[in-house]
Amino acid sequence: MKLLEQRILEEGQVRPGNVLKVDCFLNHQLDVELLDLIGEEFYRIFKEDGVNKILTIEASGIAIACMTARHFHLPVVFAKKAKSKNIDGDVFTSKVHSYTYGREYDITLAKKFLAPGDRVLILDDFLANGKAMKGLLDICRQAGASVAGIGICIEKGFQPGGAELRAAGYKLASLAIVDSMSDSGLTFREEG
Repeated sequence: MKLLEQRILEEGQVRPGNVLKVDCFLNHQLDVELLDLIGEEFYRIFKEDGVNKILTIEASGIAIACMTARHFHLPVVFAKKAKSKNIDGDVFTSKVHSYTYGREYDITLAKKFLAPGDRVLILDDFLANGKAMKGLLDICRQAGASVAGIGICIEKGFQPGGAELRAAGYKLASLAIVDSMSDSGLTFREEG
């Protein structure tokens, strides 16, 4: 998605440790018009895949999932990064290691929101090593739900997450794939 790539080039910041900071439009301050275009693009890509539920992880994926759900007219469910007292009943859990926060945590999702027969579109803002995505896939497996596809705003193509998911047979659509990052800038993978 050329518009997303342009915004990354104009406003993104490369930080030490392969960190790409896009908090001014994607995951802290939100450009709702851009997010709506992202949601429309995910709808275009996955509309024929029988999706009946959209799944993400808190917090950065929620806005992306909600804007996409507008186009599908479907509900969004999100895994929480900690089991809170207001989650009633049984939950699915999976361990996830966060590179950004440098720690491991359990993600949880109430069992009543994901069931066998669900066709899930999983969405997130970033894909690098794929740890969060593997946790969400594990929750889908536990629920007996099938994964219709995975949509990512920004994939770090030089890290293994995307290649591993594609090799496992998942339909993965990343709207911007960063092939390299350094203090002097970044390059995107060409489409095709």
